[in-house]
Amino acid sequence: MSQTSPPETAAPGDGGYDAYAIQQKWQARWAESDPFRAGGDEDKRPRKYVLGMFPYPSGDLHMGHAENYAYVDVVARFWRHRGYNVLNPIGWDSFGLPAENAAIQRGADPREWTYANIDQHKRSFREYGSSYDWSRILHTSDPEYYRWNQWLFQLLYERGLAYRKESPVNWCPNDLTVLANEQVVDGHCERCGAEVVKKKLTQWYFKITDYADRLLDDLNQLEGFWPSKVIRMQRNWIGRSVGADIDFEIEGREGTVTVFSTRPDTLHGATFFVVAPDSDLAAELAAGSTPDVRMRFQDYLERVQRETDIERQTTDRPKTGVFLERYAINPINGERLPIWAADYVLADYGHGAVMAVPAHDQRDLDFARAFDLPVKIVVDTTAPVTGAIPIIELDEHGVPIDPGTDDSSVNELDPAATGIALTGEGRMINSGALDGLSKRNAITRMVEQLEALGAGRATKSYRLRDWLISRQRFWGTPIPVIHTEDGRTVLVPEDQLPLTLPDAQGLDLAPKGTSPLGGATEWMQTVDPETGEPALRDPDTMDTFVDSSWYFLRFLAPGDPTQAFSGREAGKWAPVDSYIGGVEHAILHLLYARFITKVLFDAGLIDFTEPFSSLINQGMVLLGGSKMSKSKGNLVEFSASMLDPGADAVRTGMVFAGPVEDDINWEDVSTTGAQKFLARAWRVAKDVDSSPDVVWAEGDPALRRVTHRLLADAPGLVEQTKFNVVVARLMELVNATRKSIDSGAGRSDPAVREAAEATAMILDLFAPHTAEEMWEVLGYDGFVGLVPWRQPDPTLLIEDTVTTVVQIDGKVRATLEVSARIDSAELEALARADVRVQRALGDRAVTRVVVRPPKVVSFSTH
Repeated sequence: MSQTSPPETAAPGDGGYDAYAIQQKWQARWAESDPFRAGGDEDKRPRKYVLGMFPYPSGDLHMGHAENYAYVDVVARFWRHRGYNVLNPIGWDSFGLPAENAAIQRGADPREWTYANIDQHKRSFREYGSSYDWSRILHTSDPEYYRWNQWLFQLLYERGLAYRKESPVNWCPNDLTVLANEQVVDGHCERCGAEVVKKKLTQWYFKITDYADRLLDDLNQLEGFWPSKVIRMQRNWIGRSVGADIDFEIEGREGTVTVFSTRPDTLHGATFFVVAPDSDLAAELAAGSTPDVRMRFQDYLERVQRETDIERQTTDRPKTGVFLERYAINPINGERLPIWAADYVLADYGHGAVMAVPAHDQRDLDFARAFDLPVKIVVDTTAPVTGAIPIIELDEHGVPIDPGTDDSSVNELDPAATGIALTGEGRMINSGALDGLSKRNAITRMVEQLEALGAGRATKSYRLRDWLISRQRFWGTPIPVIHTEDGRTVLVPEDQLPLTLPDAQGLDLAPKGTSPLGGATEWMQTVDPETGEPALRDPDTMDTFVDSSWYFLRFLAPGDPTQAFSGREAGKWAPVDSYIGGVEHAILHLLYARFITKVLFDAGLIDFTEPFSSLINQGMVLLGGSKMSKSKGNLVEFSASMLDPGADAVRTGMVFAGPVEDDINWEDVSTTGAQKFLARAWRVAKDVDSSPDVVWAEGDPALRRVTHRLLADAPGLVEQTKFNVVVARLMELVNATRKSIDSGAGRSDPAVREAAEATAMILDLFAPHTAEEMWEVLGYDGFVGLVPWRQPDPTLLIEDTVTTVVQIDGKVRATLEVSARIDSAELEALARADVRVQRALGDRAVTRVVVRPPKVVSFSTH
């Protein structure tokens, strides 16, 4: 818990700078005045919505959080100084497994643990000096919040975007709950690390795949505003592939089986057919085969069900499978293709079945070689695909040589012998009417042939799967659905929302494969709203990513009992201008928030399609070489650092440690060095003798230039998230001011006061307590955090001298200090006259000179 007593001693050499006392003083004043509350309609300033990804209340915050929320506050404070009405709210993502697991371990109600941690977080944030609008707090575990999760579920249900089905799901055997694909990391549960298995369950899904194209295409809007790495990760996760659906008949079975292929042009090269062993199709085909096949298939299926999707898709593992003694018919040439069940095909990808073209797909080739299956080349990758039509060689009788049989260059690349699939571009061979065509033309022609036969069509496929939202745990939003005795599924009437969780007292919350809510007999029993007959509630709760998919909108109407959010307020504030948080949420959270935003747009409730206009991702804070984590026990708690060296030293040390996007080691963060810098800045303000109404223009021009260059450069640096550079420049300004003070008459120099005031204003971004104290010491009332940004004097930005680089044949041979207004002829003459240049040139003649005043002179001797 938070410490409440001051440190016994101040830092050595502080000169009277008492970080703890300053911290306590200004936190009390902020709490009394509430200066950071966003303005209402009467506030005519332009608006900015700044939001940090809200925290999960698992114990106290640690220094990984300290980094993130320092950056959030830098951005929020910066835009206030720039004249904006800033909304910077805070909330807690308070449902989820950690709270439930902690409650199980302690034999307590998860509410108690959750809200105690939230109280600790609030204290830590206040001690950190975070400039939040404290009137807009939310907790996702409050009924007033999750009532609107249930409204959102019903909105999706009514729009055909929420449905229930049985399917193989990711199952955590430790937490005994299902996981979305995004919650499985390297085959393990992201929460507890247990190895994930597959299990068939009937679950609720959101139909995010209906939005796959828009989620992919709208990323173009975010180019330049989101980190390119995040955009790339989103594109890869959605994974759009363009190809064809091809219908295969199965001998002895009515109807067709559809497979998706990005290379329908290679259909003539299909030599076998593969189905996912955990698919319904595989079970059906095995059931119709011999007893020996059924037994071998069942043994194989049990083995596959212990594997993760990651393991199954690993390319370098040995290929395994079972021949089902059934055959598919190639629709284009009538060939019989043996059907195998193999674990490298997944039940939920495409249609759970693939046509295997081993000559041109490495996984198919590895399988074919493992089981001695045919390999048929249908693309000559040695043939040119651009320019003229390839020359066809003739034999001695003038007959064209068949490139599929007699071309030695193809035979030398035979995948059956080399073990390397031919995946490059080329010309079609052994493919009937497609022979000689390039890949692109062959795909178009094959699709036309399939459509003419009624055996296929052009289509798209996606890696993205529908969002599995059911969770078999207690601490989450109850799904607002009623299951009737006659098998209907109906929504809980809206006037009965929120459907609140029952009291956890007396419930067994321990994971056991079914939701603990199922054991709340009285809560489960309800009536069919249409008939009044007895019915049951749905026992599952929603994935907590539902909570965080729209919370940025709830901040616009926190506590409003009549609506999830105000469309009027959304029109004023949203989308979020600056969204700040860890890159680990690049898929887990951002994709879902984008999806829900588009659904709300389609429902006419908002007028924008992307939730976050700009995204800032910070790196991780490491301790002992690994990410700080409560579960790993390697963390430094937030509250422990709030006294000595103090919140401002922690914030400044964090920001100065490196670029925002880089990981930093806590051991490398110099809070002691930051504390010394802050004490030095504070003493500058203490040493100012001049009054606030002094005429700055009468001050030392050299110091004024340093001040005004920082005032001019800092906004661009902040907007580029180069916060550490701003701190470094601020240190230079403090040093220059100290030097001027120590020169003698400097204390009363108007330039010293101007520099001290600029330091206080800019320092507010990083060390707000110290900045406020400086501002008061300098003789001002009010808060420096609300002071408009000082405008630089353009005349002070003109450099008197600059450094010119002199190069000879591309190598730097000298540097010159010259006037910023020097012309080309004078600069060239100075460069030629320099002794270092003459020595480097020697007897060589200069053949070319490039002069770009005042920065570069380049001599060439070649």
